[in-house]
Amino acid sequence: MAIVEVKVPQLSESVAEATLLQWKKKPGEAVALDEILVEIETDKVVLEVPAPAAGVMAQLVKNDGESCTSDEVIAKIDTDASAQVSPLEIKPVPASAPAAAPAAAGGNKGDVAMPAAAKLLAENNLAASSVAGTGKDGRVTKGDVLGAIEGGAKAAAPAAKAVSAPVPAAVSKPLPAVAAPVQQNLGDRPEQRVPMSRLRARIAERLVQSQSTNAILTTFNEVNMAPVMEMRKKFQEKFEKEHGVKLGFMSFFVKAAVHALKKYPIVNASVDGNDIVYHGYFDIGIAVGSPRGLVVPVLRNVDQMTFADIEKKIAEFGAKARDGKLSLEELTGGTFSISNGGTFGSMLSTPIINPPQSAILGVHATKDRAVVENGQVVVRPMNYLAMSYDHRIIDGREAVLSLVAMKEALEDPARLLFDI
Repeated sequence: MAIVEVKVPQLSESVAEATLLQWKKKPGEAVALDEILVEIETDKVVLEVPAPAAGVMAQLVKNDGESCTSDEVIAKIDTDASAQVSPLEIKPVPASAPAAAPAAAGGNKGDVAMPAAAKLLAENNLAASSVAGTGKDGRVTKGDVLGAIEGGAKAAAPAAKAVSAPVPAAVSKPLPAVAAPVQQNLGDRPEQRVPMSRLRARIAERLVQSQSTNAILTTFNEVNMAPVMEMRKKFQEKFEKEHGVKLGFMSFFVKAAVHALKKYPIVNASVDGNDIVYHGYFDIGIAVGSPRGLVVPVLRNVDQMTFADIEKKIAEFGAKARDGKLSLEELTGGTFSISNGGTFGSMLSTPIINPPQSAILGVHATKDRAVVENGQVVVRPMNYLAMSYDHRIIDGREAVLSLVAMKEALEDPARLLFDI
């Protein structure tokens, strides 16, 4: 028998551990080379784990929903076996173990608890016979025990301490990536308790960190989007035909931001202890909503990118975010961020800085509004810009002037071409 170990991919230094989502293969099933076996969720991305060799899934060392670390063995593949139940699939509990006693006496396999389930049964004073098993041959799985506990099952006779198995048990029935939602029966006022995912917990942690460590202040301005809209309308068809991507508004905001950051480098800086780090490059994070939560992929060296380059990269980030395919590298770093709440209809907001950056631009919905020009009330497509900044290193003067520079660049896009 030739066994090949399936290991957790190398995680970044900032990621201590990850969570296994649902296994796509069960013990005894055939596995093809490079076939995706399971997805691993970190606090930033979801990583796919391919099969390192072809063969048969022999053993799942880690269950769905369990934590894992870099290079940890999570499964084993038998490269010599055929597609049938592998002998490593389930390591039977020794006959002397109390959990297996009922099966030995009565021959009812449904009373046999898997090692992980036996431990839970003992901890909660439940007998294996009191829980309906849904595993192979009616064995009681960890998921069955969790379901019984949540349903308020009480043991008629306390189960004895289970002897831990020498080899981690295989998963017979997939468990949820996170604990199942807990429903509370409150009549016409129901509640549902759902644990946070790693990503959501990390987002919460970083937002609180940002609020508690930065001296956040927000400055606002309004911009007449008519010039940008006219330019976009004039060149949209030719642009799309030439570059294969639509000309959106986001590339204008990104270019305007870089235009301002060049004029006021402190807005592109960050704090490191008692030092101010001035970045000689422009890496702009673009906040993107995904099914898993907010992610901020980074556009590298934006000052060297064309409008087409920016639009293509943003479209790529959007597709990857929806599919959960963003890499750790794409989500790491950044010297300034842009959050576009306008895509959801937001009129105004105060964005929170993405540490360790020192500023973030909030873009909102463009709406026709009544404004005064040359003493006359006219209707113009207006957008309210909001820039939150760390007042520890950015004074109000630099913050306001940098936002004004963005406003001027958007109201006269030619400035972006001539860098004035």
